[in-house]
Amino acid sequence: MADTYRAVVFSEYGDPDVLRIVERDAPRPGPGEVRIAVRAAGVNPIDWKVRSGVMPLVPAGGFPSVPGVDVAGVVEEVGEGVTEYAVGDEVLGAASSGSYAEVAVAPVEKITAKPSEVSWEVAGGLSVAATTTYRVFALLDLTPGETVLIDGAAGGVGTVAVQVARHRGLTVIGTASERNHDYLRSLGAIPVTYGDGLADRVRAVAPQGVDAAVDASGRGSLATLVDLTGGPERVVTIADGAAADLGVRFTFGGPDEVPGSLADAVALVATGKLILPIARTYSLAEAASAHWDSEAGHVQGKLVLLTS
Repeated sequence: MADTYRAVVFSEYGDPDVLRIVERDAPRPGPGEVRIAVRAAGVNPIDWKVRSGVMPLVPAGGFPSVPGVDVAGVVEEVGEGVTEYAVGDEVLGAASSGSYAEVAVAPVEKITAKPSEVSWEVAGGLSVAATTTYRVFALLDLTPGETVLIDGAAGGVGTVAVQVARHRGLTVIGTASERNHDYLRSLGAIPVTYGDGLADRVRAVAPQGVDAAVDASGRGSLATLVDLTGGPERVVTIADGAAADLGVRFTFGGPDEVPGSLADAVALVATGKLILPIARTYSLAEAASAHWDSEAGHVQGKLVLLTS
């Protein structure tokens, strides 16, 4: 167990080039926490939104800050009171210390065991997409037979949301650029192109109407989603900070988390009922490139950093 480790950090808000690699003293897990030797860390839009200052969340430890939440790796130390995991266990989940690093700390309630059938890349990119999907669907109170519109369906959250919705007996309409329409069909969604005229295109493929909608893109579609569903009550966004202006709920984790959601999603992946395509992998040194690609959009599946 090393005394130091490499981590990606940023010391100010800015473009991806503010990211750099530094050597840090290895953290110790506190009560109810584990220390993880990181194998893979998922890249999510929230990571670059925080780094850029679009969502200027003050890092818990101040600057410099380590980005990232999604993590997968091997437990190398357990904190006081931890009985659920032991050194050597393979786990995945959400890091509290930032996951773009060779070492991360995570609370035990935010991780779950990694089955051998799940690759490190998929394990490293699953947590945020899975827990966000379950949280959003619980807020929307979806029931089998309903139709849900997912705006931004080809990205990490959208990819998982489409499949979970289909697994639950829902009809899914997903927005994406035309080059991703075959991809959405392969997941079980009815694809439509996003942008101007979205309402007309959705009504053309769903004359029976849309029961609920998820904004996973933040492209300014909320007014259209409210119109399609008949009101803001059954629209949820994970990407548009202007949601309150339209009476739409914005969800960002916390008390809305669904207990057991990560373990349930992992079981679906392990049994082949849920896939998480990996669009590209990067080394820690390529974190800036990963952020440039994420910001550009049009990513099909997940971007993942690998530590080795």
